[in-house]
Amino acid sequence: MGIVRNVLLALFFLDCFALTALVLMHMSEHATLGGAFGAGMSATVFGRDVRKDPKKLLIGALGGAFFILGLLLAVL
Repeated sequence: MGIVRNVLLALFFLDCFALTALVLMHMSEHATLGGAFGAGMSATVFGRDVRKDPKKLLIGALGGAFFILGLLLAVL
């Protein structure tokens, strides 16, 4: 049981770091005022079109994995 717990803990930490990095990269792209000053088609005055953002799906998957791994580690 100790090996399974250690593997889950390692996956939990990797997921945590990946989720943190993706969220920080995702937030920096939306925190600009480029659309108000004519930045291009990917940016608008009200932010980018999030439906076309593949990172959003990955952040959701990593968040779900974080939740499930946290529950599994709490049970073990």
